[in-house]
Amino acid sequence: METITAILERAQQRAKEMNLPYEGALLPAEALTLLQEAPGARLVDVRSRAEWDWVGRIPGAVEIEWQSYPGMRANPDFLNYLSSQVDKESMVMFICRSGGRSHQAAAIATDSGYANCYNILEGFEGDKDATGHRGTRGGWKAAGLPWVQG
Repeated sequence: METITAILERAQQRAKEMNLPYEGALLPAEALTLLQEAPGARLVDVRSRAEWDWVGRIPGAVEIEWQSYPGMRANPDFLNYLSSQVDKESMVMFICRSGGRSHQAAAIATDSGYANCYNILEGFEGDKDATGHRGTRGGWKAAGLPWVQG
């Protein structure tokens, strides 16, 4: 088992290389290790309710929509929901479908006082494959990490 320190150092190095405004960038398997091993670590899934219901959920994740389906309107209460469910001192890892919305959520959370924010690269479903489908190239699901279908 890889150490928490080694994972965090690699994630922080990625953030430096990518010029990210938050603490680090994790691969899905690294995020699962931190979720299981780092005291107080929280996983925040910022996908839409439709994605949780139709695509799958991560057991134990805090679910807070970044945007609402249909229409993908921004959730004006995102930070209020986050602060009511996740302590500002916690290590917070954000995930979405492929890493875009979670990047935005990690940046906004950092701006509002969460000092230990990470984005999960590849997200839940990863990028599209040659046939235009997600879930086979990268991401939480393709890595075989724990998830359930609603």
